[in-house]
Amino acid sequence: MKKIIIVGILLLTFGVVFLPAQTTDNPGLRPILHHFSTRDFATGPVTRVELSIIVQAGLGAPSAGNRQPWLFTVVENHELASQILPNITEGNVLIVGSGALDGANRDAVILDAGLAAQSMFFAANAMGLGIRQYTNPGLIGRTNALKAELGIPADHSAIIVTRFGRLPPGVDVLSSASPRANPDTRVIYR
Repeated sequence: MKKIIIVGILLLTFGVVFLPAQTTDNPGLRPILHHFSTRDFATGPVTRVELSIIVQAGLGAPSAGNRQPWLFTVVENHELASQILPNITEGNVLIVGSGALDGANRDAVILDAGLAAQSMFFAANAMGLGIRQYTNPGLIGRTNALKAELGIPADHSAIIVTRFGRLPPGVDVLSSASPRANPDTRVIYR
């Protein structure tokens, strides 16, 4: 009888502790399920504490063979950031993800830098910051033209630029996302 009671208590404890993790109300899943790219930013600085958390999230991202091929350049200088992204809002910070894109590992380096940027995206989103990621060729070209000023090694190329900043009043990172595509048109289950 004692064994049945102990097993029952263990099962109940397991259900109470682990089942809430399976819902969309899980606080850890909220930033992943409800993230969005910010179009409008408010003035105001991103703090060093926030930047530290964001960078830690990027450094902890998965990478092929745990090679961690990325280099992050944090651009806090407004004038320099404006050369990459004209009309950037005062206080916004850019993080340039770069890597060596030579040889057979090129695609893995690009993917790994994207995973690191996405980890930073989720961390910033969870802290209530606005985020936007850029991979368009014009912006990446402007960034690569500034490699010396940014301290990016000559054998590296910019892959992704992520912008972090304050959200304007009334914008809520959990409710302001634009409509997403219907899952039926983007997912196949077999």
